[in-house]
Amino acid sequence: MPGLPPPRPRSPRQRALAAVSALRELYPAVCALSHSSPLELLVATILSAQTTDERVNLVTPELFRRMPSAADYAGADLGELEALIHPTGFFRSKARNLVGMGQVLVGRFDGEVPRTMEQLVQLPGVGRKTANVVLGVGFGIPGFPVDTHVTRLANLLGLVRSRDPVKIEAKVCQMVPKEEWTGFSLRLIQHGRQVCVARRPRCALCPLSGWCPSAVVGPERSLRGPGTGEGAAP
Repeated sequence: MPGLPPPRPRSPRQRALAAVSALRELYPAVCALSHSSPLELLVATILSAQTTDERVNLVTPELFRRMPSAADYAGADLGELEALIHPTGFFRSKARNLVGMGQVLVGRFDGEVPRTMEQLVQLPGVGRKTANVVLGVGFGIPGFPVDTHVTRLANLLGLVRSRDPVKIEAKVCQMVPKEEWTGFSLRLIQHGRQVCVARRPRCALCPLSGWCPSAVVGPERSLRGPGTGEGAAP
């Protein structure tokens, strides 16, 4: 009947589709890592492990200026590279990964970033999350990157009941149209940073709170633990 509110989404799939629609109205599907090529995105995403995008963006302009090609990373001096990326943390292991990445790109892929998951995860420092970022953002090939924000929100929204990124990726991709995968992940990340903040979620401001099984709108403005709300995914 006219004037009635839309039915409350109750199944994990219904909640996933409702979240896709609502978040699309709030956020553009943009990656916070500054880059101008798939190689730069790959490098920035490797550097983003265990640090913030803002910190990565502080070091990459000079890094990209000095090392514009895969061959530059393959032949880089470890000490120089470590100094350039030091502020991102874990700089020794990241530097080794970047050199190894460059060597594999040059040796197996003619210096070009590959366009498949199977090939990308052959690169040092690259797992499924990084590969999905490169595929989705760098090449426009649907991928669903699962970081800590996506893990947290997927559980709070009752889409999944798992902390395993591979399981989360598989379940959400079954529920959401392929063309929405990348944008949905990017928007979940933005929502997790701006509204559904881990330490102090702003449920009163959240457009999903009317049906989110974890939302508490009131003086406490806190969230119940993931998977404890009505209709949590099995």
